[in-house]
Amino acid sequence: MQVFVSWLRMRWKLWLLCLAWALIYTVICWLWGMPLAVSLYAFALCAFLGAAVMLSDFLRFRRKYRTFFQDVIMRKEDLPDGFYARLELLPRPDNVWEEAYQKWLGQLLERLKGLEADGERRYAELSDYYMMWAHQIKTPIAAMRLKLQSQDSQLCRELEMDLVRIEQYVEMVMCYLRLDSESTDYVLKEQELDPIVRQAVRQLAPQFIGKKLRLDYEPLDCRVLTDEKWLLFVIGQVLSNALKYTREGGISIVLEEPKTLCMKDTGIGIAPEDVPRIFEKGFTGFNGREDKKASGLGLYLCRRICSNLGHRIEVESVVGKGTSVRIFLEQKEVRTE
Repeated sequence: MQVFVSWLRMRWKLWLLCLAWALIYTVICWLWGMPLAVSLYAFALCAFLGAAVMLSDFLRFRRKYRTFFQDVIMRKEDLPDGFYARLELLPRPDNVWEEAYQKWLGQLLERLKGLEADGERRYAELSDYYMMWAHQIKTPIAAMRLKLQSQDSQLCRELEMDLVRIEQYVEMVMCYLRLDSESTDYVLKEQELDPIVRQAVRQLAPQFIGKKLRLDYEPLDCRVLTDEKWLLFVIGQVLSNALKYTREGGISIVLEEPKTLCMKDTGIGIAPEDVPRIFEKGFTGFNGREDKKASGLGLYLCRRICSNLGHRIEVESVVGKGTSVRIFLEQKEVRTE
């Protein structure tokens, strides 16, 4: 119906011309004294011939429309190569205007293809640079940690806490770059959950000690299908956020059924209007605006990683009482981007 209405709008002048032609012919026949039946017969004959021509024009218009949208216009799953391959399937132009538009479209898309290739090359070079930077900066970080661990003072403990945060930011950069790379390094296999959680807690131990927060944790007797390195990053980000926004009390890590890792804190909580958006890229919410240092990437990366690993992450929070983050590890379906 939409195609027919569009065709009528394009051909309304031709319709009026045909109607005027038939009326003029009929009136002339009547003025010359021909019988009314003859005049009406002439009108009907003109109308029939005009309708036949218009029907043929409409069928041709609809065929071109379907050819264009079924064979030429790209679909999301065909991007980007399928789009350029279909240009040769464009219907043959009927006039110089259509021919000019097709030439212009071809030139425009060739330009677009060149810009895409240039953008991909620049992004690859930038990603390689940041990956190299992230790997190189780990060396001075490790050296600084060894130097700080050789001395036991309040200043060294505070510097070690800052060093842990720096290391987390470096890991976040590497994780962000790997997620959008063409190849991933997921290694999925049955893993003991307890060593992964212990490793995350060990990395953040200086912050627990420095902020004098309690850790409630019991060994987790559970095996899950996951990638150790990526799950460690997710747990580390969740615990880091809990430490950042918890001033007193503590953090508890428990295993709920079925195979759900739950991390609860007694922090400031999250505003109810912010909870639905905390996994959005760059969203910091009220707490982030108060903190002035939040990037809004941590939980965004956690959600994407969990999705790729076949896990699910959810957050519940009450302002002034704390936040609970649950990672559902029983998921078996794995999606790779």
